Amino acid sequence: MKYYIIAGEASGDLHGSNLIRQLKEQDPSTDVRCWGGDLMQQAGGHLVKHYKELAFMGFAEVVMNLRTILRNIDFCKSDILGYGPDALILIDYPGFNMRIAKWARQKGLRIIYYISPQVWAWKENRVRQIRANVDKMLVILPFEKEFYRKWDYDVEYVGHPLVEVIDNFRATDATNTSPYPKPVIALLPGSRKQEILKKLPIMLEASRFFPDYQFVVAQAPGQDGSFYKDILAPYPNVSSVRNQTYRLLLHAEAACVTSGTATLETALFGVPEVVCYKGSPISYQIAKRLIKVKYISLVNLIMDKLVVNELIQDQLTADNLRRELDSLLHDHDRRQQLRVDYLNLKELLSQGGHASANAASSILRFMREHQATRTPSPH
Repeated sequence: MKYYIIAGEASGDLHGSNLIRQLKEQDPSTDVRCWGGDLMQQAGGHLVKHYKELAFMGFAEVVMNLRTILRNIDFCKSDILGYGPDALILIDYPGFNMRIAKWARQKGLRIIYYISPQVWAWKENRVRQIRANVDKMLVILPFEKEFYRKWDYDVEYVGHPLVEVIDNFRATDATNTSPYPKPVIALLPGSRKQEILKKLPIMLEASRFFPDYQFVVAQAPGQDGSFYKDILAPYPNVSSVRNQTYRLLLHAEAACVTSGTATLETALFGVPEVVCYKGSPISYQIAKRLIKVKYISLVNLIMDKLVVNELIQDQLTADNLRRELDSLLHDHDRRQQLRVDYLNLKELLSQGGHASANAASSILRFMREHQATRTPSPH
């Protein structure tokens, strides 16, 4: 089978690489042409365009680079037609991939989407577009199956790819001895400068209450080291690491984590955590009205209950954070309950195996059922 796979971000490259390996393992005749990164290339995909050429963040940057973006879309379309795949596999990256899906549907291509856009949080009307243009949707969050059912669209839950990523890290990269002289509390304040400036100073103030612990900040790859150096200077018991977040979580006793995928990664490492969110008052009020979810943490959303506490907006203070960390570190019953909840979370996300193996099996089943493959239009 020939697949054209499109991933536009580092996470898509990681999950795409594991999917390619599984497709090749389960069907040695698999041939892949892809947009992604080094990992997808190392897994055996023929890399056409690197995601680093596609990373335009924010409204202003998108407008400034509109000509490049439109050129990329045109090139992608002609490259797909030139390759003539049996199926197109889209990985997340909805701004680009949904446009390609709409075009590919008109050309009669078979379209599989792996890792759904988060339409359940906002832009729910995108479901109509997905239903019209995607033949097979593979979702990675258990509640997404029920969400799509409301829209009369049958999707398949394959488990979450981070379980495999973290299992692989533990098996190959992990070291048993901590490099830190004191017990560690991890600080994961996010990746964008504005969110770091909102949350990290509060986390750092809370560190003053715990002189017996080493606080370690996970730097965002996109931020310069000097940016953190100035912020951390007044805090002698705080250090930072770059590109070592998983190793940090492996040795952490507790963590303060900004909402997002990091909350799930922290839980899968079994680290007691408190979720921290603070935006500008206007941004927060807008987000509150647009984003229709019960919790901001993926852990709580997946488990459909309050597993990890969320300190949001005005609740995120140094004093509240001190109380929460003290409980996470010293309340034995709470730590024990978290351990049970985290094990249940992992089991729910494993879905009887790893997501990439489940996804590859599902794709191959789907392709066998539709052996009379559509051929793309030459125009």
